[in-house]
Amino acid sequence: MLSESDLALVNALQVRPRAPWSLIGRALGVGPVTVARHWEGLVERREAWLTAYPGSAVGERLVFAFVQVDCAPGEAMRVARTVAADPHLTAVDYVAGPCDLVLHLVASSLEAASRYVVDRLSGLPGVVGTRTLVAPRMYAEGSRWQVRAISRAQRGTLTAVEPSPGMSPRFGELDRALLLALGENARATHTELAERLGVGASTVRRHLNAALAGGLIRLRCEIARSLSPAPVTMLLWLRVPPDQLERSARTLGRFPEVRMCAAVSGAANLLVGVWLRSPADAVGLESEMVGKLSRLEIVDRAVTLRPVKLGGCLLDERGRISGRVPMDFWADA
Repeated sequence: MLSESDLALVNALQVRPRAPWSLIGRALGVGPVTVARHWEGLVERREAWLTAYPGSAVGERLVFAFVQVDCAPGEAMRVARTVAADPHLTAVDYVAGPCDLVLHLVASSLEAASRYVVDRLSGLPGVVGTRTLVAPRMYAEGSRWQVRAISRAQRGTLTAVEPSPGMSPRFGELDRALLLALGENARATHTELAERLGVGASTVRRHLNAALAGGLIRLRCEIARSLSPAPVTMLLWLRVPPDQLERSARTLGRFPEVRMCAAVSGAANLLVGVWLRSPADAVGLESEMVGKLSRLEIVDRAVTLRPVKLGGCLLDERGRISGRVPMDFWADA
């Protein structure tokens, strides 16, 4: 695992990814130069990184789906590495469960999602079958999960002064370009972003403050799965009565282990992603879930054997970042 000081820094950046080093240092009780060098060390060792992706305000205009892929014997990892380079996939996992691979697909429309599955994925050598579960609603996503390594007082220091939106958030072409630029360097200065986008620094500041405050763009800090306090990823396909879907999703979203919760089409109507300390923790978690939701039924489950892509970032065999793929969901699939 990472050290306690590593986890505290990661947690601080999960709370305020673009906070000045002076503020992060003040919250953690160290100098700004020290905390900046600490972060640079984590990045150089590929143990932690920042990324950017569309927030819920933009997500309402996008189509989310989870694709289960069956592969020919011995072909799963080759297929996984091939599709991991596709910008429409935010995550690719090689799993032990009802399929070989689980892909997290985001597209600009249902037609674009269909084109990706039919024209791109299904024709790949080694793919013998696919099943697509459309997710009409995301109740929880990755930015809510934190390592919980700082105190309430430290968190309060980080959140005492939040940037003001300054303008009504609207997601346009400049915001799309800003999102892609932040995906490469989420802590780039306003001047650096302005030079890349060819606009003024004040324009970048206004749009970025509005996008972050209005939920158009989300930033998150990730850590290598092998070094995480919760290194095991598990997917649970759940069924609840339709009239209890909203309440059940809200209840499940309050579990600290839950990283993702989505309504899905199919025999199961909820898909939940959890991060656990060990596979054995799944037994207690499932029991607690059923205890809180008596009519909940666990339809299927899968354990990730190797994460290949997470949040648009390519991962090596230890779960460290090895590359980035721009999350341009609006590009032609």
